[in-house]
Amino acid sequence: MRFAYFTHVWGRENLTVRQRYEELWKELEAADRLGFDYAFSVEHHCTPEESWMPSPTVFCTGAALRTERIRVGPMGWVPPLQHPLHIVEQAATLDQLLGGRLEVGLASGVSDQPFRPFGADFADRKERTRECADLLRTAFTSKGAFDFDGPVHRLRDVTLSFGSEQSPHPPLWIPTTDRATLRYLARTGGHTCSTMIVPRAALGVVYRHYVDWWRKEGQPGVPNIGYWSLVHVAETDAEAEARAAGQATRTFVETLRYGAVRRSTDRPAPASGLSTADILAGCRDFRFLMDHNLIFVGSPRTVADRLAEAAREGHFNTLFGEFVFGDITGDEAIGSMELFARGVMPRLAAFSPYQPLETAEPSVAVS
Repeated sequence: MRFAYFTHVWGRENLTVRQRYEELWKELEAADRLGFDYAFSVEHHCTPEESWMPSPTVFCTGAALRTERIRVGPMGWVPPLQHPLHIVEQAATLDQLLGGRLEVGLASGVSDQPFRPFGADFADRKERTRECADLLRTAFTSKGAFDFDGPVHRLRDVTLSFGSEQSPHPPLWIPTTDRATLRYLARTGGHTCSTMIVPRAALGVVYRHYVDWWRKEGQPGVPNIGYWSLVHVAETDAEAEARAAGQATRTFVETLRYGAVRRSTDRPAPASGLSTADILAGCRDFRFLMDHNLIFVGSPRTVADRLAEAAREGHFNTLFGEFVFGDITGDEAIGSMELFARGVMPRLAAFSPYQPLETAEPSVAVS
C-alpha cells in the first residue's frame, strides 16, 4: 500500500495567507522526512471559506524547493479552465524542477461553481480532461515539433522549449468512478482516485472492473487507486477521538458544506447500503463517520486495521490522507503524521487489497 499526504490548504481566520503557506512548507518537509510516497494538493478557485490553493503549480514549486524524495503533484489541475498546452508546459517545468518526481493529476470537476467565474464550459469537462491527457502524452513523447488533433483543440507544428525529466512522461491520474473514463485509463496506463463520500461498496465494484481492464490491456502491475479521507492518529483511541471528533464534523459541515444534505427516509436503501446522500448527511455526526469507517481516527494499530478493512472493501491501494483539518494543525498535525509513519505505514507497506484475504495480513506487527 502507498501513502499520500493530501492537502486542500484550508485557510484559517487567525492566519494570513503567507503564514498558512509557511505552515504548508513545514508539512511538506515532514511528509518527505517521514517517508510518505506522495504529496498532493487541489486546484480550487474563489473559495475564501475553504481552500487557499488556486495554483497547484505553486504547491509543486514549493515542494521542489523543500523536499528531496517524495513524489509531488496536483490532484489535480482542472483542464477545462485553461488551454491544455499551458498545463503541458507547467508539467514539463515542474518535472524538471523536481528531478523527475512529478505526478500529474487532471480533475474534470464535480461542480460548476469553480467554472462560473471563468466562463468555462462545465458540460464538456470530461472531454477536455481526456484531451489534456492525450496532449500531454503526445507532447512528451514527440521528438521535436508535433501536431495534435483533439476534440476541442487543434495544434500544428508545436515545439516545447523542453520536455519532462521522466520518460516517456510523468504518471497521469484522473479522479473518477466513471466506467468509460476508467476504461480509457486502463487503455492508456493512467491512475485514478475517489473520496470517502462515494460508498466504498460501489467503489469496490467499479474499481475491480478497472483492475481487470488494466490487466487485459497488458499494463504492468496494477494501477494506483487513491482514496481520500481525514486522518488523525494519537497514542490511544480515546485521545485521537477526543481531538478529532469536533474538528472532523466541523470540517465536513462548515468548510466543505457536506452537512447541508439531509437523509431521505422515503426511498429504499441502495443495494450497496449507504448512498452518497447518506454519507453527506451523516457527516455532521462523528459516531456515524466512525461506525461506517469513513474517517481514520485512533491509535496506530486501530487506524491500520480500519484502513486495511476499508481498502479491501473499496479496492484501493493508496491512501490520500488529510492530516491538517479544523484546529488540528502545526505540531499537532505533524505529530499525527509521525505516529502514522511510525505505526501505520510499516504495518501496511506489504498489504494489498488485491491479495486473497488469507494472505493479505500486514507483515509487520505494531504494538
